[in-house]
Amino acid sequence: MRPPFRFPEDLITLQRAWQTYAELAQAPAGASTTALRRRLITLSGNLCTYPHWAAPAAWRAGGVELRRAAHTHTSTPAEGQAAA
Repeated sequence: MRPPFRFPEDLITLQRAWQTYAELAQAPAGASTTALRRRLITLSGNLCTYPHWAAPAAWRAGGVELRRAAHTHTSTPAEGQAAA
C-alpha cells in the first residue's frame, strides 16, 4: 500500500470549491447558470495549473486522493508546513 499523498491546504480548498460542478448540474432548466459556469472554468484552470501537478504523472497519481481528501476534509501537512 502506498503512503497517503500530502496535499497543500489551499489545493484541498480549491478541490472542495469544485462542488460548483454539482451545483451547475442541479440547476433547473432555464436558470441562469453563467456565474456558475464561469466559476467552474476558473476553478478548473486553477486546479490544473497548480504547481503540485508540475510532475508529468502527478495528476494521474494524486487526483483521486485529492478528491478523497477534499471530501473527507482531512489532509496531512506537506513537508515543511505546519498543520492548520
